[in-house]
Amino acid sequence: QVQLVESGGGLVQTGGSLRLSCAASGRTFSLYAMAWFRQAPGKVREFVAIITWSAGNTDYADSVKGRFTISRDYARNSVYLQMNSLIPEDTAVYFCAAREGDYAEYDYWGQGTQVTVSS
Repeated sequence: QVQLVESGGGLVQTGGSLRLSCAASGRTFSLYAMAWFRQAPGKVREFVAIITWSAGNTDYADSVKGRFTISRDYARNSVYLQMNSLIPEDTAVYFCAAREGDYAEYDYWGQGTQVTVSS
């Protein structure tokens, strides 16, 4: 089992920045990739960014490319999401997720952290 704990959410004005953190514990040696998702009120949860645990390969949703950066600290078993140039449409609960293989479903989820961008 792997446990994920997010932190770093908050309230920020349009154009501001936030850095989310996700700390993993437990069987972290089994991880293949970690990702960030978000869910806005009344909307389905959507993919934001992903990073493979060993190689550090990344991918992003088109809506955040050029503004968000995902990174990982292998030694600290942590993944980060640096969010710049935030806009009100980024307002959502952000979830950290992890999976143990190269497949679509995620095995583990965090509880989420709220990000609110005011106009």
